[in-house]
This record gives sequence, structure tokens and C-alpha cells, in this order.
Amino acid sequence: MNNAVRNSMSDSINNQANDPISSSLNNSSNNSLNNSLNNSSNNSSNNSLNNSLNNSSNNSSNNSLNNSLNNSSNNSSNNSLNNSLNNSSNNSIKTLSGSSIINSMEFILISAGEFNMGSPMREKRRKLWESPVHKVTIEKPFYLSRYPVTQEQWQKVMGNNPAYFKGEKHPVENVSWNEVQVFFRKLNALENVDGISRIYRLPTEAEWEYAARAGTETAYFFGDDESKLSEYAWFLENSGFATHPVGLKKPNPWGLYDIYGNAGEWVQDEYHISYKGAPENGRAWENALPGVSTPVRVRRGGGWNGNAGCCRSAERLFAAQDKRLNSLGFRVVKDI
Repeated sequence: MNNAVRNSMSDSINNQANDPISSSLNNSSNNSLNNSLNNSSNNSSNNSLNNSLNNSSNNSSNNSLNNSLNNSSNNSSNNSLNNSLNNSSNNSIKTLSGSSIINSMEFILISAGEFNMGSPMREKRRKLWESPVHKVTIEKPFYLSRYPVTQEQWQKVMGNNPAYFKGEKHPVENVSWNEVQVFFRKLNALENVDGISRIYRLPTEAEWEYAARAGTETAYFFGDDESKLSEYAWFLENSGFATHPVGLKKPNPWGLYDIYGNAGEWVQDEYHISYKGAPENGRAWENALPGVSTPVRVRRGGGWNGNAGCCRSAERLFAAQDKRLNSLGFRVVKDI
């Protein structure tokens, strides 16, 4: 599976490498130069022959004809260059859209359903703000990216790589919640150039936990035995204090990789001290009116620097939405 991921991402980058505008300009410039040289040579020969055979009246007529032909040739070359530039620009826009960015992302279909959100009192390492356990209904299916967003994918959309731990296949981190929203605005604009509406966004907190649990009610999707966590996640005990390329550990039962550890993940919701009053339909829980201070958002999944307790399905951490952390990235939802 890891080789397939790397090949898929590498093919996407190689497809980007060819520059259609440069090829088109070179072809257009060479053709225009060759035509200009040929015309110049032919005109010179014809003028010389005409001077020796014809009188000044004929020379005047021929010069007029030559000027007309040259103007026509120049206009034709200019039109050809303009058409070439326009076609090249249009092709570049099409290439930059879904084929180069979204095709490098793999998505898992998450079916609609119900689950118990939060942690029971008996769960080891639980926190008070994971209460009360409450039933949530995910009303609509959605697609969730198989892996966290990588630095390679971020750079294609944003044109920069802010990550602290560099590596194209590593999860992007050191990005604030605010910057992630800009990423989605740009990605949605690129993906909607053909008139078909597509929506990419952060998962809600409920969607994230529903997908991480994958139908389980234990502390982890593989059970309650945290000694198995190293098979599924990069965390404090095995990370070497750094992120790692995505997809190297085992996935959860629904095929999601790095849902625990490596880089934690922003979700859409604002942080609340408990689940009292939380939506029961899986939608984002956000305050209707802006507060005086910077909103605080929820982050999930632990990270390379978190202990085993931070990687539980119910674990909730938080940060101000303008905060950057080198242990915090995100994952993509594609609405159906």
C-alpha cells in the first residue's frame, strides 16, 4: 500500500513537470523565426532579379507587392503567436486543477450512521471534557482523505511549504486553522473552474471521531490495549521526535492512515469545555456570534509528541485558530 501511495503521488508530480506554455512559446518562436528568414531570403532574391530585368515602374510595383506580402506574413505570425499563448494558458489552467492536486489525494467513502461520541468513565486516560457520552447521527455520507494532507499537496495549492519537518510525503504541519481555511478556498476555486460545484473542507469534530472509531467503542479502533499503538501510529514512544511519511503504519478498519499520531489534525469546531448542548447531527459546533478574543478550535488525533492517551479516539485537544504547531496538520473532507 505504501509503494502505491508514493507512486500515485510521484506520478501526479511528474505530470506537473512539463510546462505547456514554454513548449508552445518555443514552437511558436521557432516557426516565426524560420518563416521570417525564408521570407527575407526570397524577397532579397526576387528584388535582385526584378532590378536586372524590369524598369523602375516594375520595381515600384514589386516593392509594393513585397511590402503587402511581408505585412500579411507578420500579421499571420502575430495571430499564430497570440493563439498559441491563449491555448497554452487555457491548457495550463486545466492541468493545474483536479488532475494535479485532487488526483494525488485518495478518499475513503464514509457511510452515514450513528455512534456514541465521547469517552465512558471507565476509559483509561480519559479527560473530563470528553463528557458526556452522547449519541450523534451522521446524516449524510462523505469522503475523507485516506492520509493527512502532505507538504507536496499543500505546496501545489499555496505555493509554499511552512512545515518544520521537511519532506514531500510528510504531513504538512505548522499551519494555523486560519491558513487551512485559505487552503480550502483556493482548492475549491481550482476545482470548480469547469462549472461543477465541488466542496472540500475540514471534517467536523463528530465526523472525525466517527471515522476514527470506524464502528468501535473502545479507546482505540484496535481495542483498549495501548501496547499495540506502535503498529498504527507515530507517537512519543517511537516517533524520534519528528513526523514521518504518511501511510507507513497500519490503517484503521475503514482504511484511514495516520488517524492517530504523526501530525494531529485540525477540525472545524470551536472548543467547548464539555459536550453539553453539542449538536446531535454531526455538524460543526461553532458560536453564532464572534467573541472578543481569538476563537479556540479543536484538534484531534494526538501527534508525534503525544503519549498514548493523546491518541485515543475520544481525545480532544485545542489551540487558538491562529496558532501554528509543528505537530498539527489536517485532513480533507469532500462533500457528496
